[in-house]
Amino acid sequence: MTALTLSTAGAATLRADALVVGVAKGPKGLVVAAGAEAVDTAFDGKLAAVLDALGASGAEGEITKLPAPAGLKAAVVLAVGLGPAPEQDQSFDEEALRRAAGSAARALHGSKKAAFALPLEDASAVTAVAEGALLGAYAFTSYQGGEKKNGKADKNGGPKQPLAEVALLGAKPRDKEHKAAAERATVVAAEVNVARDLINTPPNDLTPAAFAAIAAATAKELGLKAQVMDEKALVKGGFGGIMGVGKGSENPPRLVKIAYTHPEAEKHLAFVGKGITYDSGGISLKPAGHNETMKCDMSGAAAVFSSVVAAAKLGLKVNITGWLALAENMPSGSATRPGDVLRMYSGKTVEVLNTDAEGRLVLGDALTKASEENPDAIVDVATLTGAMVLALGDRTFGIMANDDAFRTSIHEIAEEVGESSWPMPLPEDLRKTMESPTADIANMGVRMGGGLVAGLFLQEFVGEGITWAHLDIAGPAFHEGAPYGYTPKGGTGSAVRTLVRLAERTATGDLG
Repeated sequence: MTALTLSTAGAATLRADALVVGVAKGPKGLVVAAGAEAVDTAFDGKLAAVLDALGASGAEGEITKLPAPAGLKAAVVLAVGLGPAPEQDQSFDEEALRRAAGSAARALHGSKKAAFALPLEDASAVTAVAEGALLGAYAFTSYQGGEKKNGKADKNGGPKQPLAEVALLGAKPRDKEHKAAAERATVVAAEVNVARDLINTPPNDLTPAAFAAIAAATAKELGLKAQVMDEKALVKGGFGGIMGVGKGSENPPRLVKIAYTHPEAEKHLAFVGKGITYDSGGISLKPAGHNETMKCDMSGAAAVFSSVVAAAKLGLKVNITGWLALAENMPSGSATRPGDVLRMYSGKTVEVLNTDAEGRLVLGDALTKASEENPDAIVDVATLTGAMVLALGDRTFGIMANDDAFRTSIHEIAEEVGESSWPMPLPEDLRKTMESPTADIANMGVRMGGGLVAGLFLQEFVGEGITWAHLDIAGPAFHEGAPYGYTPKGGTGSAVRTLVRLAERTATGDLG
């Protein structure tokens, strides 16, 4: 994890490999953002002109590197675009700062130390820049670098390591708000990066049992309560959904409970995560070209796990129970077939029309189990449907709920922390399309509106009177394109920041 320090040192006097400044698009051209005054002075007040001559425009995430002039102790000046300059008396948007810091940190892979002289008007800006830098510095290199023999790496060497240290200039280490902001950002970014690591880990190493072992070990380390139900316990308990999905694999399923409690808590949240550690589609096999990234189908469980851990590390005054529904969906002679009927933990029967609609089956069991504790609210997180990607694209997750006010609150929270989301309906007429002549319900309905159909299916397994929301993160959970801002290629850790902020608001009673 990249180290984060707060520094009141001047931009001209701090020794670093690089000095990061912000530039923006102003009404009359390029504008140097606050925090870079000393750097501009070192360029004789012509920093904007020099950058303009080099083609810099101030566009969001744009990177321009310059040799540092005399007067600066950093070797390089890195100018990062912040997008449009705010109007007079306005501040830069927090997400703009977060993305700019992320872009700069990514551009500095291989460096030991960088000083960030970006606008820090208040503690919220400190949080944004710190989060962006720590998330942007992420790299998954566990499987790179060549085989080591006799303790030495092969001649090919390894990949560039992430930026080792970020110093936030203008952030005061003795200011309680700045210090708290930096500490929170460090915890949240670290847990987002843990979720990313889990998502990026190859499925031959991250089996349901392996994921469960990681969760149990972390719980023990932090003093949290953990319970792991193996395949024998799942069969005995009647978890037909989880077992139905996992029985085709040599790697049996698990249901993990990880609980954080606070002695002063007045509310209890339950987070439920889909944890398909690899999804082949089962007997309803996915077509060629759709299998390669299916290690990411446990992103919901990763988000739930990391958010519970983050809440514990932050000491939030709220009780949170995380449920990780873990299984590997594989085709074999023992796999569930299309046309089979499963008896869920709730007692309802489900006719399986498509074994590739498996996430809703494991979540159904976990939602019923979570409901038994009668929490104040349940939020499930899942890479559930391709239909949601078609509806909202690959950067926005959908939110469905049985309570409009709760859905609105989660949407507002997600936007606040910089996670793009959109509220979606649960049309009653679509429920009829899941009627089965054989069972209580089918796991498929009409194709059009498939993401909403999946949400309606899940709603069937939520306890009566319990507020519930469903986050379909199929789009933003795994990024296959070029990195941007603080978003890397591969696992993103989508929904962790939203769940953590939801927990914070619940703890303080600020949830609308």
